[in-house]
Amino acid sequence: MLDFNLAELYGTETKYLKRAVNRNIERFPADFMFQLTKEEYDQVLRCQFGTFQDYQGLQAKYLPYAFTEHGVVMLSSVLRSGKAIEVNIAIVRAFITLRQYALNYTELSNRLNELEKTTNSNFSEIFDILEELTVQKKFYENRKPIGFNV
Repeated sequence: MLDFNLAELYGTETKYLKRAVNRNIERFPADFMFQLTKEEYDQVLRCQFGTFQDYQGLQAKYLPYAFTEHGVVMLSSVLRSGKAIEVNIAIVRAFITLRQYALNYTELSNRLNELEKTTNSNFSEIFDILEELTVQKKFYENRKPIGFNV
């Protein structure tokens, strides 16, 4: 996402967002955020705004930052707006919930492995019987049918 879109979402101005990022630039490695080139910015604007007249009024003095999903998360911890604080709290709660699911998943996985061990022997017997029946069917395929011909 671009900085001006995120500024709107977080309820702050773009210049304050950029200022917060520049003050904490060590928190934004290249896989979290990068600055668009002039060509990339022109392409983005042409995609977002259809006509050239709309596009002409949007030439920026400074090129925008583009944030990956990791950068958006980090941005929520750097900004001080009320919305950014809410987003940061929601992210922390989501991670806690994911950890709880992961623990439950491990327990569930262990239970399934135990069940698989006990049922595999039963299923192997069933598969052996089915294989024997298919072999017997092939044996009887070429036989003449029993009964009277009318």
